[in-house]
Amino acid sequence: MRTAKLTRETKETQIFLELHLDGSGKYDIELEVGFLKHMLELFSHHSQIDLTLKAKGDTYIDYHHLVEDIGILLGKSFYQALGDKKGIKRYGHAVIPMDEALIETAVDFSGRSYLVYNVDFFTEKIGNFHTELLEEFFQAFTQNAKVNLHIIKRYGKNSHHIAEGIFKSLAKSIKEAIKVEGDAISSTKGVLE
Repeated sequence: MRTAKLTRETKETQIFLELHLDGSGKYDIELEVGFLKHMLELFSHHSQIDLTLKAKGDTYIDYHHLVEDIGILLGKSFYQALGDKKGIKRYGHAVIPMDEALIETAVDFSGRSYLVYNVDFFTEKIGNFHTELLEEFFQAFTQNAKVNLHIIKRYGKNSHHIAEGIFKSLAKSIKEAIKVEGDAISSTKGVLE
């Protein structure tokens, strides 16, 4: 069973996250940050990964701590659920249109964390969500999943469409990368750490 169940409790946030990689895209998300909730629901649906998330934090300050900590826990849950990564395809890639926006993502579950984030927004906020927090979220995810992730905005103007395209494209990339194709480790080194 490729699953993970993790909690993170700090003075700033309290988070419970459960992940099932071989699910059907069911989600149960309780989160005070409405925009991120919407993005994670899209991610779960389009990746067909089951996701349960109960998260709260010091959002009276701003959303930074909660968004970053969710990224940390989501990354750790992928790392745990994939185990030794035996048999996975390892690589995934998707180019997704979202109205006028076109987003490309590529992922490698290599065991080495690196984020390339080639995205700019024309607005500082989507509703009351600061767009700069998306890069913080993906940085935290990348470091803790130990994954190489490239996110590229080919073009687009509407900030909501750009962000939605990112999460949908990432969902498709990850869905492809975690597919089990056999029982070998996809590396000449024999390990993906």
